[in-house]
Amino acid sequence: MENNKPIVVAGGGHAGIEAALAISRMGGSCILITMDKKAIGRLSCNPAIGGLGKSHLVKEIDALGGTMGFCSDFSGIQFKTLNKTKGRAVWALRAQVDKKTYPKYVSKILKTNSRIKIVEDEVVAFSIKKERIVSVKLKKEGFLECSAAIITCGTFLNGLIHIGKNSFSAGRMGEPPAQGLTECLREHGIKTGRLKTGTPPRLSKNSIDWKQTEEAQGDSTIEPFSLFTKRPFKKKQEPCYTVRTNASVHKIIHKNIQSSAMFSGKIKGVGPRYCPSIEDKIFRFKENPSHLLFLEPEWSNSNQIYLNGFSTSLSEAVQKQALRAIPGLEKVEFIRPGYAIEYDYAPPYQLNAGLMSKTIKGLFFAGQINGTSGYEEAAAQGLVSGANALLYTQKKDPFILSRDSSYIGVMIDDLITTHLDEPYRMFTSRSEHRLSLRPDNCYERLADIAQNQGLLNLNQKKHTSLFFKEKNKVLNWVNQHKITLKNKTVLAAKHIKRPEISLLSIIPKEYKKLYFFKEAVFSVETNIKYEGYIVNEQQRMASIQKLEKARIPKNFNYNQLQGLSNESRSRLNKIQPETLGQASRISGIRPTDITLIGINIKKVSRET
Repeated sequence: MENNKPIVVAGGGHAGIEAALAISRMGGSCILITMDKKAIGRLSCNPAIGGLGKSHLVKEIDALGGTMGFCSDFSGIQFKTLNKTKGRAVWALRAQVDKKTYPKYVSKILKTNSRIKIVEDEVVAFSIKKERIVSVKLKKEGFLECSAAIITCGTFLNGLIHIGKNSFSAGRMGEPPAQGLTECLREHGIKTGRLKTGTPPRLSKNSIDWKQTEEAQGDSTIEPFSLFTKRPFKKKQEPCYTVRTNASVHKIIHKNIQSSAMFSGKIKGVGPRYCPSIEDKIFRFKENPSHLLFLEPEWSNSNQIYLNGFSTSLSEAVQKQALRAIPGLEKVEFIRPGYAIEYDYAPPYQLNAGLMSKTIKGLFFAGQINGTSGYEEAAAQGLVSGANALLYTQKKDPFILSRDSSYIGVMIDDLITTHLDEPYRMFTSRSEHRLSLRPDNCYERLADIAQNQGLLNLNQKKHTSLFFKEKNKVLNWVNQHKITLKNKTVLAAKHIKRPEISLLSIIPKEYKKLYFFKEAVFSVETNIKYEGYIVNEQQRMASIQKLEKARIPKNFNYNQLQGLSNESRSRLNKIQPETLGQASRISGIRPTDITLIGINIKKVSRET
């Protein structure tokens, strides 16, 4: 720590947790400020981790020593791999987790870490000196000097909940909002905006006629998120259930649409495109006669049921009326109604690739304040911001993940090169390199980076090393063992290239004793089956890397470049890309603009 001043982490959500733990694993210490110690790690919305695109982030967090995957394995009550009808690169693990066990376990990890001090207070402002942060102001205790600060406020910044025509200030239902910090950000020149998200009602289990619902079981054979979870991985699973909306439900919502805070115009913030409210679904997808809803237990043997697919800002009375038109929910009672929440965010084009403010040194941002939605996106940013906050105080080079190294790198690059005006959610389609950024090879991609940064503890290093050793053992077998087919002998590696042949069906039984047998076999087989496509993709990646390595000088004068359109000049001045690669991904920037900038960078370089 610089001058023995602490790093401050503001917020105890998923971003704050991973930030604090990353700092501690790298040998640093921090103070985590949370408004309520009991709320650390709380799952605000759905009781699940992972899913399409998001599970890739969880695996990468795990490869970098983070805790989200491990805690999800520990608290999971149902596991399912999605997208299995598609290619392996986009398979996605989703875990239904126990909403009580998950935060308790995460909180225990934090509280038993001697390098993390947890303080129950609220960051309401900060002070800067010579363009760097020097202290934060706490609501109860006043000013606290710091060497760096990470802001991870979730939906709490000036949070405003909407249920029909009723609105009230809150960061989450039953919890107060964070006030004052937005105004401080603006005073120091950081632009802010307003976003919106929503959550469905929580239903009373005893008020549901379960005979009229359809059971949705988890996978019979389950896989863990974390490489560091004990094998073999076995869990008692709980079923979820499904129901569908119908014409009667849609008619009730149509008739009462003005009771929706979103449709009445009360909500000004932009909501998530890929997680629409039920009223949004009915109006945007009028051709659909019904929509699937999932009844998910919020914890083991829970009486509180999460109604996935029915996010809403309709009035409580209309919510109940609509749901009671669904078979099985005719007598449904609420434990809590669904609601929408508006909150402040700071558009992330104001950050560099290490998630530090471009204008205030030592001030980092992670999670929903950067405009992202989801636990996984927040946790990934938290890990990166935590590592970089410590490196900043040590005056070391930042920890940067590129687009071709990880989905975390894709996400951060997307955030800092676009003017985000709606909540950002990770999808595999956001990456140009999907075959190279698979969940099964995340440890190969990121283990060296993690070890070089000190992000892995001794146990994690041991497990990672064992996985590589066992994978190489399997790889050596397929590259050396020959198989005879119709008087023709071929290497096992060549035989496996055939789509109908699996490595599991031909590998000797003694290999099944390997600790990471399933993972090693799956990864080796995937590399072999996709080899040709992967080689082509890596050749494309090599050409793109030339742009990524071409750095643009700080405060580069775009106004002097003749040939740039006013639109391009305006966007480049606003976002201030660090490399030609980043500049090429800014919306509205043309290939000719990149060529022009590249020529001038070389000219400036020669002159200096």
